[in-house]
Amino acid sequence: MRIIIFGAAGDIGSRVVKEALNRGHEVTAVVRRASQLASLPEKAKGVVGHADQLNDVINLTAHHDLIISAVRPPQGSESELVVATQTILEGAANNNIRSLIVGGAASLKIPGSDHLTVLTAPDFLPESVVPIAQACNEQHKMVISHKTSQWSYACPPALIRPGTRTGQYRLGSDELLYDEEGNSHISMEDFSIALIDEAEQAKHTNQRFTAAY
Repeated sequence: MRIIIFGAAGDIGSRVVKEALNRGHEVTAVVRRASQLASLPEKAKGVVGHADQLNDVINLTAHHDLIISAVRPPQGSESELVVATQTILEGAANNNIRSLIVGGAASLKIPGSDHLTVLTAPDFLPESVVPIAQACNEQHKMVISHKTSQWSYACPPALIRPGTRTGQYRLGSDELLYDEEGNSHISMEDFSIALIDEAEQAKHTNQRFTAAY
């Protein structure tokens, strides 16, 4: 499969690049700055591009089978996430290819709650992450309203951080997943496995899903 990954130098994007390459896929890794190209694996085709520029997205994604967006804007520019995601969806529609959008947990429902989400539950999120959570919530709203391309929207659990690749995870849909000890977490490495599994199997076309331990 020919996969193009935006945000390829980021924490999640870099792991998705590695996972895709390890499975034998042809990977184009898109970064924002030329200085980031040196950090990419040798087998990846590194290119400089901007997810919020439609011409870049259309030109770079041509002749690919799937776009993965692992874009995360810097602190203070969280609103750029929605713009970049919309541009990626428009580019995907133009080239008639699927897109897999890495979102956030903000829109997931709290189990046992009638209406509370990760974003709206009182005192659930630290103040420092509220801006990106709000952006991810708006991103999800925009994605599910998009009718002209095939997409999947991937939500991590409450906590995602670097760790080990165990190959284990569970899938969910609209609710935050917890393990038997009451933790909602996954390593970035195992979340990347879930992403490339979705890339290969397309089980959640035009749907949201989440992966956690």
